Amino acid sequence: MPKTLVEAIIAARTKDPVRVGEICKVPVDFAFANDITTPPAVTSFRNMGAKRVFDKERCAVLPDHFTPQKDIPAAEQAKASREFSQEQDMLYWEVGRVGVEHAFLPEQGYILPGDIVLGADSHTCTGGALGALATGVGSTDLAAAWALGESWLRVPPTLRAEFTGSRPSFIMGKDMILALLRKIGVQGARYMAIEFNGDSLEELPLDGRFTMANMAIEGGGKTGLFVPDETMLHYANQRAKRPFTPQYPDRGARYAREETIQVESLEPLVALHPSPGNVCPAREASHLEIQQVFIGSCTNGRIRDLEGAAKIIKGNKIAPGVRCIVIPASYEVYSQALERGYIAAFIEAGAVVCTPSCGPCLGGHLGILASGERCVATSNRNFVGRMGSPKSEVVLASPLTAAASALTGHVTDPRDYLGETF
Repeated sequence: MPKTLVEAIIAARTKDPVRVGEICKVPVDFAFANDITTPPAVTSFRNMGAKRVFDKERCAVLPDHFTPQKDIPAAEQAKASREFSQEQDMLYWEVGRVGVEHAFLPEQGYILPGDIVLGADSHTCTGGALGALATGVGSTDLAAAWALGESWLRVPPTLRAEFTGSRPSFIMGKDMILALLRKIGVQGARYMAIEFNGDSLEELPLDGRFTMANMAIEGGGKTGLFVPDETMLHYANQRAKRPFTPQYPDRGARYAREETIQVESLEPLVALHPSPGNVCPAREASHLEIQQVFIGSCTNGRIRDLEGAAKIIKGNKIAPGVRCIVIPASYEVYSQALERGYIAAFIEAGAVVCTPSCGPCLGGHLGILASGERCVATSNRNFVGRMGSPKSEVVLASPLTAAASALTGHVTDPRDYLGETF
């Protein structure tokens, strides 16, 4: 029977029947956790009697959520994570040499086309931009994967998301995934694989693809995957830490659901409090005043994201009463932004640039919101209390929209600064 992309990946790695709903035993190519999810994973690892991780080159810990450590509990979490990693001689990168896990790992060639990847963080699905079956699991399942090098997966049905038409220059991957969420809501792809397709994606930079795969979970998805193409394979071949075998969907594969987005007619979009599915055009939200802008996260902290924001901000000033926080997603991105003058543009405009980390995305630190404050953020979630006070609000937007909003003090369509092309 013809297979979807997720079915093809599973079928290449298991002896079990691959049909939607079947549970298959699969090998795990890479398994990782962060400074929050590692300590409970370590507890489970020890409780199950495990002694060593299955492969020290395929198991990793990345401290990125509460780093640099903001208080004593965060320091203790990081210490426990560090000590376990040293004991196991597994992959570990210290502050100053890492970044947000979902940006850093693909960048360093640890997540590759055709892989099965488990991460103790829901946005592990970001790796699907490289044609991997990457999905988030709990710390206990992650501990089992560390110990055994394998796991169980229930074969998910697939939602095929077709993006058609020429992409306007002011439309980023963030606008495209928000357009899909506007159609399907936050449960429309519950425990489904979202397979991204369409001619609009051919010229979409990988940074935009990472954004879209990252937010598959916001639609309820188990994973979100792009079909391997020349752009993806070139990126992977340049960085790969090990051999890989890309997989492809078959012609005639059966999809549980299909949705089409006409990209050429899109305008810049935002998701309003309190749901990633509460999407409307940025112009329709221009009445919303803001106190903070956050440009960064595993969703939109890559170099093209900072490039777009810098084009709008350069030579301008952040609006009075607005804090603009910029956090590159990795040190590779930070270095590139520094070399290209983006960091200087942000600082000269009155923004603050912080060390690579998750920062305020999960309400951790480096930009927590007070009661009554509203933030335009390039991150992925805007639930009640996500970024601080339960009486604060978060508006999700692309880096272009976020940058324009930082200059005006209210939600702003970036075409007000860029025009229809840039």
